[in-house]
Amino acid sequence: MLQAFVPRESEPGETRVAATPDTVKKLIASGLAVAVEKGAGERASFLDAAYVAAGATVVADRAAGLAAADLVLQLQPPRSEAELPKSGAALVSFLYPAARLPLVKAMAQRGVTGFAMELIPRISRAQRMDALSSQSNIAGYKAVLMAADALGKLMPMLMTAAGTITPARVVILGAGVAGLQAIATARRLGALVEVSDIRPAVKEQVESLGAKFIEVAVKQDAEDKGGYAKEASAEFKKAQEEALKKRVAEADVVICTALIPGKPAPKLLPTSMVEAMRPGSVVVDLAAEQGGNCELTRPGETATSKNGVVLLGVKNVPALVPVHASDMYAKNVLYFVQHLVKAGALHVDVQDEITAGCLVTRGGQVVHAPTAALIPAGVSS
Repeated sequence: MLQAFVPRESEPGETRVAATPDTVKKLIASGLAVAVEKGAGERASFLDAAYVAAGATVVADRAAGLAAADLVLQLQPPRSEAELPKSGAALVSFLYPAARLPLVKAMAQRGVTGFAMELIPRISRAQRMDALSSQSNIAGYKAVLMAADALGKLMPMLMTAAGTITPARVVILGAGVAGLQAIATARRLGALVEVSDIRPAVKEQVESLGAKFIEVAVKQDAEDKGGYAKEASAEFKKAQEEALKKRVAEADVVICTALIPGKPAPKLLPTSMVEAMRPGSVVVDLAAEQGGNCELTRPGETATSKNGVVLLGVKNVPALVPVHASDMYAKNVLYFVQHLVKAGALHVDVQDEITAGCLVTRGGQVVHAPTAALIPAGVSS
């Protein structure tokens, strides 16, 4: 019987967990034995007793859990070689391999089969496994609440005896999963919302949520085959900046969500735009972990610009909503594990689009081509 192990996340500030008592039951029903490190779910309000009731074994020794595991399920990448599974075991996690080449090399050298949840292809068959989307959904929702909390104004229009309060104006950069959820949340709070995205195809989705799409005169093919945004041309970037200037200057809130997979976040909000905003306005930069869409963002910090604009560079926003973030991620992991496990054994079918798309290391090699290209000397060096 395959032994799965769910460690307590060691990344500072990480509150989520890769399995909940509910998904543990389903993993066991799928033919796995499950061990959970003591306290793994407590920061997300999932206590050890609930895991035991679901059929899991709770272990106090992380090293022992790793040594016994055939399959390790976690959220953040291992922080050191000491946190890696044993040789021959598999690891399912967010990995971000291009940014963690030493870790990838160590995984290959140890013989760990590594699957990166963020590399699961965006195809209909893999929708239930799409952890990037599930966590971005939560981030988009939370970003609006963070903005509303930091803003010294109310979001909706209110008719009062003392006069009319006008609705807040919100500009959202990027209409991916996080951006669309931010639109929906801001509209529910009564704000007026305008949205910029380099993909004209998202205009209909934006308008269906009650927001206005900011048109850019220059057009380009800005979407890859997976539905993600590609890097824009210099001509488009200039035209987009011109289209945004007036809107950003009038905005009470700007929420930045634009990301390009595997690359630093595009700088869409230059210092000059921030300096044109009113004092007390708020920028929430969900791209902070990849450098930020705003030039003045300080990743992991809250700052105030010279002209009094509040800049929220909070990293790992989904960890601020650990219950539902864990619940959604754990289900993504469950569906992926059920995809991999056949007749009680781990089945790595490299002809399968889902498996091949997120497979990073296997058999002592880095098999994810874009990552392997960044290690020209090979894993033995």
